Amino acid sequence: MAQRLSEADVRRIAELARLELSAEEVELFSKQLTDILAYADALQQADTTGIAPTSHPLAATGVWRADEEVASLDRNVVVAAAPGASVHAGLFKVPKVL
Repeated sequence: MAQRLSEADVRRIAELARLELSAEEVELFSKQLTDILAYADALQQADTTGIAPTSHPLAATGVWRADEEVASLDRNVVVAAAPGASVHAGLFKVPKVL
């Protein structure tokens, strides 16, 4: 059986994730995470004899496509349509992020 995830464990995980949790949330998450770990433990106990190991349950088909050159938008048209852009420099002016 999976070990119970204590409220202290939940508080530490929340601290590492920089989350502020109420006492009610800590108690709730302790139970929920313990239940999740118990379920994962139950899955580990499943008899998989005769079942080939897989890394993905579905076959990956058509994942790759040929690397072909395709026509794209004209650079000057795109830059000219952007507000605050410089056609000559090829730059876009965007709002400050930080």
